[in-house]
Amino acid sequence: MFRVTVRGVFGELSPQARAALREGSDPFQAAYTGAGTFTTDPAVSAFTFRCSPATGPDDDEESAAKLALSALAAHGHPHRILDVAVTDLSTVKIRRRR
Repeated sequence: MFRVTVRGVFGELSPQARAALREGSDPFQAAYTGAGTFTTDPAVSAFTFRCSPATGPDDDEESAAKLALSALAAHGHPHRILDVAVTDLSTVKIRRRR
C-alpha cells in the first residue's frame, strides 16, 4: 500500500472549477483516497493532491506514482506538477509506547 502526495500549481481554471475546488478543499477533511483529495491555497493557485492508489503486491513506488498521476489527470483540472512524494506504508516502522 502506498500514499502519494503531489504538489503543484493550477493552470487557467474556469470560475466554476475554481469555486468547486474552493468549496471542496477542506484541510481538516484531507485524506488519502483512491480518487484523491485536493487541498488548495486561498487563491486556488497551488494545490496538494493526496492519493492512495490501488496497487498490487508486485507494484513499486514508480507504478504507484503513475497511478496517482492518472487519478490527478482524471479530475480534469489544468495543472503543473512541482513535486511527487511516494511513501511505501509497508516500510513504515511504528514505535509502540511502553
